[in-house]
Amino acid sequence: MAADTTPDPGSGSPHRLGTIAVTAGRPDRTPDAPLNVPITMASTYVAGGPVEYGRYGNPTWTALEDALGALEGGRCLTFASGLAAVATVLDLVGADGTVVVPKHAYTGTIMQLADLESRGRLKAELVDVTDTAAVVAACADAALVWLESPTNPALEVADIPTITAAAHEAGAYVVVDNTFATPLLQRPLEDGVDLVVHSATKYLAGHSDVQMGAIITGDDELYAVLKGRRDLVGAVPGPFEAWLTLRGLRTLHLRVERAQSNAQELVRRLAEHPALSEVRYPGFGGIVSIVLSQGEMAADLLSRKTRLWVHATSLGGVESTLERRRRWKAEAATIPEGLVRLSVGVEDVEDLWEDLRDALDGCVG
Repeated sequence: MAADTTPDPGSGSPHRLGTIAVTAGRPDRTPDAPLNVPITMASTYVAGGPVEYGRYGNPTWTALEDALGALEGGRCLTFASGLAAVATVLDLVGADGTVVVPKHAYTGTIMQLADLESRGRLKAELVDVTDTAAVVAACADAALVWLESPTNPALEVADIPTITAAAHEAGAYVVVDNTFATPLLQRPLEDGVDLVVHSATKYLAGHSDVQMGAIITGDDELYAVLKGRRDLVGAVPGPFEAWLTLRGLRTLHLRVERAQSNAQELVRRLAEHPALSEVRYPGFGGIVSIVLSQGEMAADLLSRKTRLWVHATSLGGVESTLERRRRWKAEAATIPEGLVRLSVGVEDVEDLWEDLRDALDGCVG
């Protein structure tokens, strides 16, 4: 899947997404104005304006929210982390409401749902997101349908339009975690989804130096509710983190294009390697999951043998990382012990391949 190169009339911009990533959220072009929004380090503001206090707004947040909102085609709110954004969305679900969620999903989301369910706050129904008929059936009793597409780390793809239509018919909200695809490869609001969530820590910031989350919606009433929750709970981002994320966003289109190109070439080569029983790739993006034939021990060995690839738990940065996901107790038992998630970075693909191939050669038989 290539990045969308058509102008976006919904954003009010005549430009394509790569240009929007570079230009949105900039200061007005007045003489001697900076090209970049400065970092506003303020907890307190002079009374009488729309902000009043540091928990309610910050000019650096606003610039980032304008840019990310333009990319996704809605209004954006940023948060202290991806999990803070997840928690804010789940707070929309009333007592005893049901949340439909993929059985393979980000462990932080699954753990939040398990915690809320254990305290009697809601019910979580885990589904195989590739079984569209089963997901549609589960929507009948749902208050919220939570989708990842591709899923983490199984890389399954959901039929977002069909599931969204069924959920709305049942009166449920639909949220898509778009962290893996980014708005360059997938724009769920165009499929009728109510909310898009990001761990901006990953591709949006892109340099493994920020923790931040975001929610984007095209519904003004939902936006007001979520803004009220953020104001009340205080799960706000730091100005410096917002500035770093905005700086990272300026090269998102370049990084995603390179990471995807690298990933597609690696998938082609990995398909023939004898150490692997399976290569999972949805056809787009920079995340690949491989399953080692010899299971857990071989997967752990791989993570120790690479010299360029970094053994680390996050993803979406400029550097390539890898991780055996089942080393985490909270990972789904249906994820193979030998599955290693690769976050393909922007290095030279030949260097990435040589390092990975040499490490995999030591995991055969």
